Amino acid sequence: MKKIFRVLSSLLAVLLLVTTLYCFCFVSAANNRTFTTAPEIYTYVRDGYNQGTLGPISITKGTLKNGSSSKTVYLITLSGTEIVLNQSTEVVTDLLSGFNLKSAYYYNVVNTVLANIPVGSNLIIAGHSLGGMIAQQVAANSTLKAKYNIINTVCFGSPLLSAGSREGVVKRLGDVSDPVPYLSGSLFNNTLWAILGLNRENGGYGLLGIHAHNLSYAREDVWGAYDVTGTKYGSAKLILDLDTRVFYQSPIIDW
Repeated sequence: MKKIFRVLSSLLAVLLLVTTLYCFCFVSAANNRTFTTAPEIYTYVRDGYNQGTLGPISITKGTLKNGSSSKTVYLITLSGTEIVLNQSTEVVTDLLSGFNLKSAYYYNVVNTVLANIPVGSNLIIAGHSLGGMIAQQVAANSTLKAKYNIINTVCFGSPLLSAGSREGVVKRLGDVSDPVPYLSGSLFNNTLWAILGLNRENGGYGLLGIHAHNLSYAREDVWGAYDVTGTKYGSAKLILDLDTRVFYQSPIIDW
């Protein structure tokens, strides 16, 4: 009888261990999401347009896979112009960034990265409009370049900034009807690269530039051939642990 009891106890222990491991794996993987295209990243960036309730900056830990390569990365997303009380995504920041001048938004992003991402980490920065301009400026920040590996920057509907000093691969995506990618001082002192360095696709918006600027980049039928790094016909994918995503505010006065 004791032998049977010991056998049953052992079986029960094994069953509990297997169940625990299964539940642990299930729970750990349950909130992972795989991104394969640029429009999926754009939609993720747009979560920053939340009227200041969360903030325009977010950081998520994940894994970038490209062929046989696999890297742990932190995705930094930056939304664009949004008029919110005491949030540095207003028109003044647009003007400063347009001429590649530093702003509160820029400094807030740099400080947020330094305070929340381990030194030596791989970074991917993605931004829309103003957020894409800030992303390029951040990719050129000397302190961040010294402390981190900025491997990719993806900009949706954003003008050229900081050309020649940005770390990593920078991809700018711009609908042919979107005028915003040309609205910066860089167009005058680096005209050729401001135009030729833009990946262009036609969403069919014609003269409706504002719709092209806000709607085109979410469309798989227009931008679906671009992978998560903004590379056309690329095969990179990004697996994000959504439980690690944290949003951060960007106050005007926090310099």
